[in-house]
Formats: sequence, C-alpha cells, structure tokens
Amino acid sequence: MGFEKDFVWGAATSAYQIEGATAEDGKGKNIWDIYSKESGHIFWGHTGDVACDHYHRYREDVALMKKMGIKAYRFSIDWSRVLPEGRGRVNEAGIEFYSNLIDSLLEAGIEPYVTLYHWELPYEIYKCGGWMNPEIVRWFGDYARLVAERFSDRVKYFFTLNEPQCFVGLGFLTGEHAPGVTVPLSDTFEMSHNVLKAHGYAVQMLRQYGKQPVVIGYAPTASMCYPETERQEDIEAARQMLFSMQQEDSNWTWNVAWWSDPVLLGKYPEEGIKRYEEYLPKITDEDMKLISEPIDVYGQNIYNGRCIRMGADGKPKEVVRYEGFPKTAMNWPVTPECLYWGPKFLYERYRKPIYITENGMSCHDTVSIDGKVHDPNRIDFLTRYLAELKKAAGEIDIKGYFHWSLMDNFEWSKGYSERFGLIYVNYQTQERIWKDSAYWYKNLIYTNGEEL
Repeated sequence: MGFEKDFVWGAATSAYQIEGATAEDGKGKNIWDIYSKESGHIFWGHTGDVACDHYHRYREDVALMKKMGIKAYRFSIDWSRVLPEGRGRVNEAGIEFYSNLIDSLLEAGIEPYVTLYHWELPYEIYKCGGWMNPEIVRWFGDYARLVAERFSDRVKYFFTLNEPQCFVGLGFLTGEHAPGVTVPLSDTFEMSHNVLKAHGYAVQMLRQYGKQPVVIGYAPTASMCYPETERQEDIEAARQMLFSMQQEDSNWTWNVAWWSDPVLLGKYPEEGIKRYEEYLPKITDEDMKLISEPIDVYGQNIYNGRCIRMGADGKPKEVVRYEGFPKTAMNWPVTPECLYWGPKFLYERYRKPIYITENGMSCHDTVSIDGKVHDPNRIDFLTRYLAELKKAAGEIDIKGYFHWSLMDNFEWSKGYSERFGLIYVNYQTQERIWKDSAYWYKNLIYTNGEEL
C-alpha cells in the first residue's frame, strides 16, 4: 500500500513572501507592507519589497516547476493586489497578473490551487478594525466572490484561510507578526469568531459564483501529537492531547479543535467554551451554521509534533525530548512520526479527505564551491517524513502533499535568514539554483514515492 496513482505532488508559496512589486501596478498596501518597514520587527530590516521578484519572473518559475514534474502549485492571492482598499474598486492589473499566472500553470500541465488568505490583510481593512470588525465577514466574502468570478473558470481548487492559529496568535497575542500588536484575550476570541464566519461566507461565495463545480478546503496548522509507544493507552493519550486546548492562555490559539471543530463538526470544543466563557463573544446558531458551511477537503500544515504518553494518573503527558534531539536550522524539532499520526487522528475526527498543505524544513543552505547547493539534511528529513505519510496514505484518504516551499523566500519576521526552498534564490541577482533536494523531489514525483 502507498500513494494512490492520482496522488497530488505539489509545492506551495504565498504572495507576500515571493512576489515583490509591492508598490507596482496599482497594488494597495497590506499589513506586511507597513509592518516590515518599521524598525526592529524583521531580521536585519528585511522587507518583501522585492522578495523573489516572482511578479516579474513567474513564467521562469512556472518553467522550473514543470521541469521538476510538479503536478500542483498552491499559491495565495494578495487581497490588496486585486482590491487595493480591500473592498470596492478592483485593480485590473492585479487581476491580470494572477490570470496570467494561472494560464501559465495550466499550459505547463500544473493544477493551480488558490489560497484566498495567506496573511495579506489590506491595510485599509485593518484601519477599519480588521478582524475585529464584524463587517470583515462580508468584505472577505465579496473578495471570494471576485476571485470566483474571475478565476474559477480555470481554477477548480480553493483554500480559504491559511493558519489562523498564526495570523491571530502571532499577529495579536504575541505581536511578533504583522500588525505587531498585543490585544486583550477577549479581542482574540472575537477575531477568531469573525475569521471563522468569514471562512464560511467565502465558501458560500465560491460555490455560488464558481464557473464550474469547485473543490473547497481550509488550511489550518498546529503541532501534531504522536504516541510514545503503540500501546492503546499512549495512542489515546496522543489523540486527547492533539484536540485539547493549550495550557497557557498566552498561546491559546495554537491548537486544532478551536479552529477545526466549528468548521467540520459545527460546534466549538466544550473544553474551550468552559475555560474561556468570560472572554467569548455572543455565538449564535446562525453563526455556527455559517461557519460549518460544508467543505470538500481538509488541508493541514504539518512541520513537527510532540511525543505523548499516558501518565500513571490517567492523564496525557508530554515526553521530554532527549539531549541533542534533531532540529532544523530554525530550531524546530525533527519528528517524522507527526506525518503519520497527525493525519490519522485528523481523519478519524473530521472524516474529510486530507491534503498536507505545507511541510518542509529550513536548512543552512549555501552555494558550494562546485556551484551547487547540497542539502542532505532536507533530503533526509523528507525521506523520513514522507515514509510516514506513505504509511498513513495506505490507511486513510490523503489526496496530496505540498512541499514548503518551492523556493527560498521572505520568511516573515525572520526575513531572508531562513531557507525552506527546493530552489535556492540568490537575492542579489535573483538567480535560481536547484538544490539537491529538488532533483530528489523530481525523482520522488516520477516514481510516486515508490522508493520510500
């Protein structure tokens, strides 16, 4: 057993991280355009003003994907590029860019997967309250309608939101991401409710205005949990821990259940409702009906996980990592088991076909003296992780895998200091160099993971 013949092998990016051209052709500002210019926020003052210059080089990048054999490309639309004020006036030059990108992908035999929101909140919307303003539900729905009207004749696959755990948690709880503010706990719960309602309304708009039957998903994230042993009690402990709320209020957004139970089960988790009752906005049956508007597939961004055992007291316990535990350049733990147990637990709970919408690692990549980029750590990482995913694919419905990322890019608050790409980008010259892992991934796609 392994990957189905039609398994989707892809790569992923996001608009602000690769496009550049932040002030060209009528694009409006988003919160990252503003935040990255203010001193002290981003590593060494880096910005996404040029990034990978994908706005001007997309044809070259599509050609690289075709050469690699990539079957699908997941990219985000910058809301502020197509709607400079976030609503109202349409920027036709922005529409044209994405339309040309979609056409280029289709000509190359690559299926486009569009993400509506990968953190590019229009600054004009932010000034009107952003996710705190209940009107954002309608504004986001109107944006989804525009995308459906202009692109769904050629695009079949859509994801609404990418990682609300991050754009609410890192943007408004810790303040380390744009817009870089910290707000009261009650505000973050108000935002999260508006985020989920916006998702539901966008699903309605994509269905209503789609030019063909569309496939709609959602792409949250979280640290997965995997059992220390395959004893039934450890498996149950890992399952319980995965769907429980975080212990620290300051990190409450970093969980699965609060963001996925409402979408797929039609209700918020009881544990969260009880614990945070005093902070919650009014939640109506009508809200829940909107939030749980049926979707077709479930995306999950998975990078790592926590090892869990059942304690002697009958409660799940996190197993402390041993000294010298493997880690990525970004100091994230290397835990391949998360790509077996994570999808398995998610599928058991939500019963939706799963896409791994992001997975990969940051390495200390450099151009070697032979002019090549050797990244054995990434190849080893992917071999281990994808072997676990292959095992899961033999047991549950997994549709596809999107490597993060197609190429090195602007890594949010880390600027250009972290490299996640299969393709190395020289930011001074914009030269693209295939890393060893790109050749490895090409072979993996060609063989459909047979050698894993």
